[in-house]
Amino acid sequence: MPDLIVTSRWVVPEGDLSERFSRSSGPGGQGVNTTDSRVELSYDVARAGSVPDQLRDRVLDRLRGRLVDGVLTIAASEYRAQLANRKAARERMAQLLREAAAPPAPKRRPTKPTRGSKERRLASKRQRSDIKRGRQGHFD
Repeated sequence: MPDLIVTSRWVVPEGDLSERFSRSSGPGGQGVNTTDSRVELSYDVARAGSVPDQLRDRVLDRLRGRLVDGVLTIAASEYRAQLANRKAARERMAQLLREAAAPPAPKRRPTKPTRGSKERRLASKRQRSDIKRGRQGHFD
């Protein structure tokens, strides 16, 4: 299969990926017991030379919970055909790496509530207070 394109500047060479095939569970009838259609796609993020240096720390930090000794593993077994599972695993791997490499969201600049929003909030609190006060049973 061709190289894995993560972004326009980050391409994972085929040689950095390793695939393992095993028997899949789920639908497929008798074919499940005879074909190795489940795919495990692994990529050593920590030691790969294809990861851009400026992204390496960010990617490792964001994928920290999914890495085992620096290796990211994706399993795909939702399709009956091995080729379809290989494509699904590669797409999932690319999407995961793309999300991990995305720049952080800009910091939110704190703002103060407007005068009108304060007045509306206080007016709704007064209205709710009047409703509850009316339930107390004190009749004039």
